[in-house]
Amino acid sequence: MNPATLAIYAAAALAEIAGCFAFWAVLRLGKSGWWLVPGGVSLALFAWLLTLSSADAAGRAYAAYGGIYILASLGWLVLVERVTPTRWDLAGAALAVLGCIVILWGRR
Repeated sequence: MNPATLAIYAAAALAEIAGCFAFWAVLRLGKSGWWLVPGGVSLALFAWLLTLSSADAAGRAYAAYGGIYILASLGWLVLVERVTPTRWDLAGAALAVLGCIVILWGRR
């Protein structure tokens, strides 16, 4: 995976997680509905960022992004929610990243 694609996927993951967390915060944590405004902007940013991927097809971009998203989600789990991932979380993330690598570097 080239560094530009990795940076795009990392930024997209942060935008998606932040946007989804805004909805979680409102619906599960009782935060103000105003959290949905930046959450919606963040989700729009996420969608736009994925269009910048070097993948030749949208489905391939989304599939490859999945591995990066899982890693970023576990980072969010640790850094924001202060929860330690289990070995199963880490094993699943490793499998997802392996799948991401196969999708992006596979022969066409």
